[in-house]
Amino acid sequence: MIRVLLVDDQPLIRSGFRALLDLEDDITVVAEAADGSEALALARQYLPDIALIDIQMPVLDGIEAARQIAADPALAEVHVVILTNYGLDEYVFNALRAGAAGFLVKDILPEDFLHAVRVAARGDALLAPSITRRLINRYVSQPLSTGNATKLNKLTGREREAVTLVAQGMSNEEIADRMVISPLTAKTHINRAMTKLHARDRAQLVVLAYESGLVAPRNL
Repeated sequence: MIRVLLVDDQPLIRSGFRALLDLEDDITVVAEAADGSEALALARQYLPDIALIDIQMPVLDGIEAARQIAADPALAEVHVVILTNYGLDEYVFNALRAGAAGFLVKDILPEDFLHAVRVAARGDALLAPSITRRLINRYVSQPLSTGNATKLNKLTGREREAVTLVAQGMSNEEIADRMVISPLTAKTHINRAMTKLHARDRAQLVVLAYESGLVAPRNL
């Protein structure tokens, strides 16, 4: 069962998402919050698998709530997915760097929304396709981070290859096919890379891959 915390300052939005999620046999909404501060308290109380958090809220916004959740070792298993009406680059970058596992715009189709919750619960990186395109285009003009490039020296050759494929949006099965290994071995390479790079999840691995220059967006 996937346990979800809903966070949005608009009751109508929360009730709409809850009605959709409550129809699923493998998903349950454990709590709702109207601001980021309340979300933090409820996250610590209920330890949900997913926190669906609106980006613009009173008291504490979604990005800061994501940052504080990511920084709390007790909430290490809570995956934050940011929800917003906007697909603006600065929100994408700030949310991912704050520790969010994904970023979705609110006009997403219901079936895609439900798929997104399940993907995030598995610990996979999640971005809406329109946002992914802008993210890649933005990285083309970004200066590379020498610090992040140095971090990659900790990885073995196979781990670097796996990280590259993760950044290209491949699943474990697709990575396994490309590397001619089993999906379990692919997952092992990815998990070891995340541990060595101190990446909270695959989304953070993607950010590091682009910022270090391991993946060149112009070649994707």
